[in-house]
Amino acid sequence: MSQTYSPEFKQQIVQEAQDTQNATLVARRHQLSPSMVRRWVREAVKAAHHPHDLMSLVDENDRLKKLLGEKDLQIAMLQDLLQKKGIRP
Repeated sequence: MSQTYSPEFKQQIVQEAQDTQNATLVARRHQLSPSMVRRWVREAVKAAHHPHDLMSLVDENDRLKKLLGEKDLQIAMLQDLLQKKGIRP
């Protein structure tokens, strides 16, 4: 049966591994598998980058929505002009 570790313990191990730049050494100190420590570090790095990536996606989404609204307005104005000139789109 595998052991589960608390998020606080994992965070402590990840911080130690990042500080020493040696996951194998940290794993030995705490009697853990080096691959598990490296996985925890990799997951922590992904989680740390996620909020930034999410915010950039939200910003891009807002920009694209604004652009779409402007294009819809342009199309509506051009269709109105065509209708006034008696030209069918």
